[in-house]
Amino acid sequence: MQMSRKYQIDLTPVKIGLGLVILLLLMNIALGAMFGLNEDMFQNFIHAGIAAHPWVFSNPDQAQEIIWRFVQRAHFHAGGIGAFTLGLIILTAISDMSDRRKKVTSILLGLDIFYPLAWYVVYLYAPSVGYEGAHHTILAELFTDIGVGALCLGLLSLIHVLFWPKQA
Repeated sequence: MQMSRKYQIDLTPVKIGLGLVILLLLMNIALGAMFGLNEDMFQNFIHAGIAAHPWVFSNPDQAQEIIWRFVQRAHFHAGGIGAFTLGLIILTAISDMSDRRKKVTSILLGLDIFYPLAWYVVYLYAPSVGYEGAHHTILAELFTDIGVGALCLGLLSLIHVLFWPKQA
């Protein structure tokens, strides 16, 4: 005799966070597809930027490779962080948090979408301002701070509920 169990998880409180994570995973897929379909578009963008700003780079060939790694990092982080965060949001959904806290926690977790976007911003700026300049643009620093900070806060909220549950 087989027993059938039906588990129902109410995803309503975590929908915004899930939406952000789905966007993050779509970013990963889109970048991967664009690399496969037209990697030259990325390489040509980098080459044109370096050629237009030769005084910024002492070794243009090395610069081409380093800047190419920045856009790859955006792709890799979007996939890795997206998968990791999807799991955290599902844990949030099945936890005994209040619906309001689930919503806030999942949004905080979902805001980690900004970290891979920071790497993409660095890729966009690096051909014209160099590596250091690109890392220190206001947009790259803001996206990094939002992505990492929100992830840490969301993770702390989840850890608190999982390991220090309410006292009876």
